[in-house]
Amino acid sequence: MSEVPLRVMVVDDHPMWREAVARDLAEAGHEVVATAGEGRAAVRIAAAARPRVAVVDLQLPDISGVEVTRHLAAADPPVRVLVLSASGEQQDVLEAVKAGATGYLLKSAGREEFLDAVRRTAAGDAVFTPGLAGLVLGEYRRLAAAPAREDDDAPRLTDRETEVLRLVAKGLTYKQIAERLVLSHRTVQNHVQNTLGKLQLHNRVELVRYAIEKGLDEE
Repeated sequence: MSEVPLRVMVVDDHPMWREAVARDLAEAGHEVVATAGEGRAAVRIAAAARPRVAVVDLQLPDISGVEVTRHLAAADPPVRVLVLSASGEQQDVLEAVKAGATGYLLKSAGREEFLDAVRRTAAGDAVFTPGLAGLVLGEYRRLAAAPAREDDDAPRLTDRETEVLRLVAKGLTYKQIAERLVLSHRTVQNHVQNTLGKLQLHNRVELVRYAIEKGLDEE
């Protein structure tokens, strides 16, 4: 069955592994738009290459794969990240997911499992090596069960900030939001930055999760 080729970027500091992953993707019909062996280079290159999916290792020589994930997930449009790591440690998995990774696969995965994970990541599915999904769900249940902050301490958003947040939750880019609300791109960015500050969030992915939790994507 044929499938739509995906624009994919590979980030790994081991040249042989990086080339092997890129080769598997190319042989499966996908377009490898960029590769990088360092985190900062990956963030810089991604802005120009505009991949749909980034396959990212956690261990990089400069900044970590978690930091790379945070940058890519917060891009406009956001890049969906599949972490491909040798580590199955709980802390590594949770940090990657909290940074915005859509999936987390161990390097022991087979070729077909990997290619399927890339396809599912592009579709927005949460993809995890068997055993890791339960770990992530357990953490989110723990956070959900934690006592909520008092309403008096809840941040107050303006009507315009709430309106922008609702459109962000629906998946619109800043450009699309600007056109929808007849605002400048810069004004939309300023609203998003102000909202991030008020909610004490760090990036667009966390902002979307907050909005979804509040049901703003359904309004």
